[in-house]
Amino acid sequence: MDPIADWVALLSPERELTPEFCLDLTRSMRQRKLTFGDRVHCPVLRPFFLSARDETRIRTAAEAIVAIAERVAAAAPGDPTLMRALGITEAEERLVRIDPGYPTASTASRLDAFLLPDSVHFAEYNAESPAGPAYAQRLCELFDELAVMERFKVGRVVSFHRPIPALLEALIESYREWGGTASPPTIAIVDWREVPTWTEFELLRDAFVDQGVPTVVSDPRDLSFDGGVLRAGGRALDLVYRRVLTSDLVARPDDCAPLLHAYERRAVCIANSLRCKLPHKKAFFAVLTDPAHQRLLRGVESAVVQAPVPWTRILSDTATDWDGRRVSLLETARTEREQLVLKPNDEYGGKGVTLGWEAAAREWETALERALRDPPGTWVVQRRIPVRREIFPYFDEAGHVTMRDMLVDLAPYLFRGRMRGYLTRLSQTGLANVTSGGGQAPAFVVGE
Repeated sequence: MDPIADWVALLSPERELTPEFCLDLTRSMRQRKLTFGDRVHCPVLRPFFLSARDETRIRTAAEAIVAIAERVAAAAPGDPTLMRALGITEAEERLVRIDPGYPTASTASRLDAFLLPDSVHFAEYNAESPAGPAYAQRLCELFDELAVMERFKVGRVVSFHRPIPALLEALIESYREWGGTASPPTIAIVDWREVPTWTEFELLRDAFVDQGVPTVVSDPRDLSFDGGVLRAGGRALDLVYRRVLTSDLVARPDDCAPLLHAYERRAVCIANSLRCKLPHKKAFFAVLTDPAHQRLLRGVESAVVQAPVPWTRILSDTATDWDGRRVSLLETARTEREQLVLKPNDEYGGKGVTLGWEAAAREWETALERALRDPPGTWVVQRRIPVRREIFPYFDEAGHVTMRDMLVDLAPYLFRGRMRGYLTRLSQTGLANVTSGGGQAPAFVVGE
């Protein structure tokens, strides 16, 4: 059976394909806080489907990569060569050298991937408290309640992941590893109140409180530290689920001073620790694919990550390996434009990304020249990877439905190294991310 064709065939022109239904679905998303700024997350009328075999393939590769990432995070502070290979700046180095009090760098992380029928390809690793696990679960719950889903389940086993309780479990596990004894610990979810993902923090807070764990949402500017206790709104904190980025800690030290001072004094457990910045760098994939760093891989890891991880290098005037040959990196970057993407080593949301196959030759050359003027380690070039595209019933703001060909990025969440769900992003362009205007779909595992 073809789950996509079967689902679409179940969409009724008198119900699911009407503007009334689509607008009602939009209202339901708003009521459930499934919004990114003013936009609702999901503009499509069907989920993304994967099989148990698909899930095994992506789990094996993703968990292997995260295991290596943790090894890199542990080794890099004592290895200047590895720090340079990752493109760590002086300001970042000062932060990653602070001992967080426990070894796990990334309590929560996410790999951005394209799942093809017989392969998996990863675009990058988001090791720094990625957004979306609450949105992903609540969106699946919404679709699971639809009448069309009930019809679709006949003769099938259909399931979805619940990353919210898995995230809470991982946070508390990191707190115990840090040495925390409060039961339950008081948690603060910390980020700027202006971010468009604030609604997700509220979803997480409510879910954690429902599980008996006192939780608040706080802006870093609303924290206070007296030398012994970090507080949010006067409430003493045991554990911070850090969503404010390391780049913001560097750029806005005064606003983040209470959080940083408490971290330095080990007055509070912070997850993710600041050492997650090490594998979070786009150059982490350069470490994975450069023969110079193969010592970091163990046993079968080299074979497991070889196919899914694309060739990546920090942009510089040096020699490198390309298709088994020793070549000039700069010359290869110029001549292999249609096979390469140029990315900032430390950005998110698709900012600054140039896709060589979509850029004119002069545009690509200008982007390379601009990148070369920046400090070493600022930019990476990465080999183009195969992507997945599927047809989705897409509805606009008026509720009118059209069938659209969309890129599908399946991004697995990993909590303390274990895969526990997905963010599935859709786009009509070559970049799939919510920040730059992409949409989202729920992901369901389907079996006979």
